[in-house]
Amino acid sequence: MQVRVAAIQMAISEERSANIAKAEHWVRQAAAAGANIILLQELFSTPYFCKDQNIDFFALARPRTDDPALLRMQALAAELAVVLPVSFFERAGNAYFNSLVTFDADGRDLGLYRKAHIPDGPGYQEKFYFSPGDTGFQVFSTRYGRLGVAICWDQWFPETARILALQGAEILLYPTAIGSEPMAPEIHSRDHWTRTMQGHAAANVMPVIAANRVGREDGESASITFYGGSFITDGTGALLAQADLKEGFIHADLDLQAIARQRIDWGLFRDRRPDLYAPICSFDGQTGN
Repeated sequence: MQVRVAAIQMAISEERSANIAKAEHWVRQAAAAGANIILLQELFSTPYFCKDQNIDFFALARPRTDDPALLRMQALAAELAVVLPVSFFERAGNAYFNSLVTFDADGRDLGLYRKAHIPDGPGYQEKFYFSPGDTGFQVFSTRYGRLGVAICWDQWFPETARILALQGAEILLYPTAIGSEPMAPEIHSRDHWTRTMQGHAAANVMPVIAANRVGREDGESASITFYGGSFITDGTGALLAQADLKEGFIHADLDLQAIARQRIDWGLFRDRRPDLYAPICSFDGQTGN
């Protein structure tokens, strides 16, 4: 199957409605360029509030059934016949998650994924807001292929990518919010971030799409300059397209059938040794052996 994929990156304002309208604008632009699968960045409808620990920000969360970004993007997916994985701040009873719903090209809700790995550090204080996801890793079968979708910090863990591949994913997608390190301004992690996911693509012979945000966002305790750099790889990890610091979208064409043949031919899944991998299920590589 030939598919055209796109990644969108935007700067975010304080106004939820304006952010959603901007997302719609860029989705329409990407669809007009022929994209079938379009990835938006993590938590795109609000500023990245995790810079601070502020209980007032819990008011930004919405149930899955009435989140305005989900409702708008679901209608847009159906109108434009595109697949849209959509990130949002989820309230589920008394629990809060960093979540994502995937809408198929007819607008059908294909299911929910809740972010598994939750970071905590200066400027990225997500453990204050989000419980660890309880959905397990999810692969969604869409009109344009089987999508393995994870969220931001998940992208640093090879286990995430491998499990999604084992579950039948054909493309790995990572909506993201990453930028400067408030307590270590000398660190610029963009290249490290990119190479990590290029490695997932190469190790699984599977394309990767990553969508990041751009622009400076100021909080009470920290400010972050998000560095964009959204990218698309082929099945070997080579970059097919990469954005700079500007708002907009990138796109690339993928031949999923040819990549699947390459994945079979390379033998990585044939030659796995799950019987030797028990240490990966422990924290210290020893417990439980």
